[in-house]
Amino acid sequence: MASDVVTLRDGAWTSRWVPSVGMVGVSLFGAGRELLGQLGGLDAYAARGSSFGIPLLHPWANRLSGFAYAAAGRDVVLDAATKRLHVDDHGLPIHGVLAAYKGWEVREVGAQTLVAELDFGADPELLGAFPFPHRLTLEIEQTARRLSVATTLTPTSDQPVPVSFGFHPYLTLPGVPRERLVLRAPAMTRILTDGRGIPTGERASVAARRGAIGDTELDDHFCDLGPAPEFTLAGGGHELTMRFLEGYTHLQLFTPPGSPAVAIEPMTAPTDALRSGDGLRLVTEPFRAVFELDLVEAA
Repeated sequence: MASDVVTLRDGAWTSRWVPSVGMVGVSLFGAGRELLGQLGGLDAYAARGSSFGIPLLHPWANRLSGFAYAAAGRDVVLDAATKRLHVDDHGLPIHGVLAAYKGWEVREVGAQTLVAELDFGADPELLGAFPFPHRLTLEIEQTARRLSVATTLTPTSDQPVPVSFGFHPYLTLPGVPRERLVLRAPAMTRILTDGRGIPTGERASVAARRGAIGDTELDDHFCDLGPAPEFTLAGGGHELTMRFLEGYTHLQLFTPPGSPAVAIEPMTAPTDALRSGDGLRLVTEPFRAVFELDLVEAA
């Protein structure tokens, strides 16, 4: 474990964050249970960008369909050789360039709150991949029952900034086997994707879901999430709920094969938005996105 772990605690809830390793959330402990899927753990995340816990995906969530994009009047070619860029099994750029990034500065720490900032525009390597100067601020609050994560993107030049970031929380209810882990989600629109996970332009309405995951393997992309989106894992007498409170318009649901963890991923734009332009917002004022997690006794 890194030496700069910040622990937030209130009542039976504890969360831990590591500013020097991308501000990743490494633990969320409540009701005597670790609620984050650890997968390869912090060492693998630091070395290879292997997702676990609660990592920030910026400046794009999910993947791009190629190594060049045009946005906000800028033509950008990504350098496949840069150490900050990671690729998926199909060789596509995935999850942005901030995995395990060391440049975060802690601005405030309290028993229940953590505020950290990153000046994206101060690093030429970051600007080479995303030439839109801005500052990121993460405000994390741990209360006696819920965790809140607020992200603010503030442009720091006259250049509009495309917004397509997200998070990749891996959630679990230990002791609840996959076949008995219930996933509840509202009626939404599924964005159909090709074999690489890139949107095809086709969409399909899906009904509300309330059932055990069982042997279902999910890697699905959604929009039209409703006015108050929330997604719940239930089992073992508890319900762990993810709520999108502000700024998030898209969702990826992913179940790692053979694992009881579920990734419920808030996204501010659809997959490949930097290349397609679909659903991509350009901002000149601060942009804020907020999600929260809470754990309650099941009804």
